[in-house]
Amino acid sequence: MSKVLVVTSGKGGVGKTTSTASLGAALAAAGQKVVVVDFDVGLRNLDLVMGAERRVVYDLINVVNGDAKLAQALIRDKRNDNLSLLAASQTRDKDALNLEGVTKVIEQLREKFDWVLCDSPAGIEKGALLAMYHADLAVVVTNPEVSSVRDSDRIIGMLDSKTAKAERGEKMEKVLLLTRYDQARAARGEMLKVEDVLEILSIPLLGIVPESQEVLRASNLGAPVVMSSPNCAPSRAYADAVRRLQGETVPMNIPVDRTGLFAKFLNWRVS
Repeated sequence: MSKVLVVTSGKGGVGKTTSTASLGAALAAAGQKVVVVDFDVGLRNLDLVMGAERRVVYDLINVVNGDAKLAQALIRDKRNDNLSLLAASQTRDKDALNLEGVTKVIEQLREKFDWVLCDSPAGIEKGALLAMYHADLAVVVTNPEVSSVRDSDRIIGMLDSKTAKAERGEKMEKVLLLTRYDQARAARGEMLKVEDVLEILSIPLLGIVPESQEVLRASNLGAPVVMSSPNCAPSRAYADAVRRLQGETVPMNIPVDRTGLFAKFLNWRVS
């Protein structure tokens, strides 16, 4: 049975889009049929991260409005046939989305894919509400800083009250993806520690993605980091997160890049 997963947060710039792309690519590499859907209408970025910006002809709004068929708007990834993209519109605003149209699109995607990953815009406005409405599972992305965690707490409340599951009286499954984590800075008190974030948000931890230049480099290359640099620390973190999403029991640690004696020392300490 297919699953609809929303990647969401209250704050912008925490890594939702790069996480959506990497989780989607890792699931596809594991043999799952995956589509990533950009709900950030007007600020389209998922196609850039996926390296498909020049291939967008029709978008989510076109399908919602009936101007194009879903098959015309889906873009299959050239690197993995299991992975597809449904881009957002760059010229329309979020008011062009409506619940009826989004519902039809999600129902069609459920029939075609094992996983439907919805990349939510930041905040609590219409686009974010529609992105989370049909979700079976939510990945809440946050950075280890107070403002990001506080905004994520607000999003958790919305997931529990503003979704189809909530309307049916069902519990929304929520997991935490902690991004841009630096263990040394956390030890110095310059950012929140993992246990601090977990205490505040009180949802299970899906993974810890360390701060790394590889994520930025991958975005600039137009490839999810799990594709552009599969052995780097963030890629290993996303790969482990995907294994947990599929029900595997994977020990939780903080991956580090294994380059140089200092990095190796950190890895030994974490292990």
